[in-house]
Amino acid sequence: MAFQTPPEPKTLLIGQKASISKTITESDINTFAGLIADFNTVHVNAEYAKKTRFGERIAHGMLTASFLSTIVGMCIPGADAIYLGQTLKFIAPVKIGDTITATGEVVRIIKEKKIAYLKTTIVNQRGEVVVEGEGTVMTTK
Repeated sequence: MAFQTPPEPKTLLIGQKASISKTITESDINTFAGLIADFNTVHVNAEYAKKTRFGERIAHGMLTASFLSTIVGMCIPGADAIYLGQTLKFIAPVKIGDTITATGEVVRIIKEKKIAYLKTTIVNQRGEVVVEGEGTVMTTK
């Protein structure tokens, strides 16, 4: 997953979709913890996490959800996108080694305001939904 510069914004259409995938690593979790200063032991302490309902370390929910921002800024609508809002429902944990796929699908457009609503979903490598919600985005052009 690497981008040089965001692609030019596309004309938004109902049903338009974009997805990105990423395998979550221990380094991703540790780096995210350091960036946001969330050192909750279920994320950063393997011995502690073994004793939880998850049985092992899990990724921060917001680390997982942050890949939706990539969809907005790089794909739909792309360059010049502004994120106006996002609802999130965390359904299942993401563990080290899980490959997640974040998808946004345009479900509604307010053309005169340059606003679109996206159905947002993140699934793991088994196709299980781990996060779902709705994003609201705007283009500046």
